[in-house]
Amino acid sequence: MTALASFTFVRHIDGLRYHFERDGEHNGRPAYRRTDGNVWCVWSPTEGWHCKIADGLVTARPLNSHADEPEPPATVWRSFKDDRSYLYDLRPLAPKHDPPDSAQSLSP
Repeated sequence: MTALASFTFVRHIDGLRYHFERDGEHNGRPAYRRTDGNVWCVWSPTEGWHCKIADGLVTARPLNSHADEPEPPATVWRSFKDDRSYLYDLRPLAPKHDPPDSAQSLSP
């Protein structure tokens, strides 16, 4: 199975989106970095799947998940920082395909 290449967190309250792309590995599983900052979505044996910021502070976890899947679960996640908390859907992004070669036409 090929690991998920990228995904988006979509906030329930207002549709705000955060895009993550695969960026190496962490503890033998794929690691994902947010494209607009230093936030990581990683797996560890003690925390399972979670998001963390540069200083290691955990800022989000999946709800209703065993957190031991081979990649971040496509489920509802809860973020928490200070006195704020939001719910997000993790939505895998379909891989981008190259457009068909224009030289290959349907004509004989």
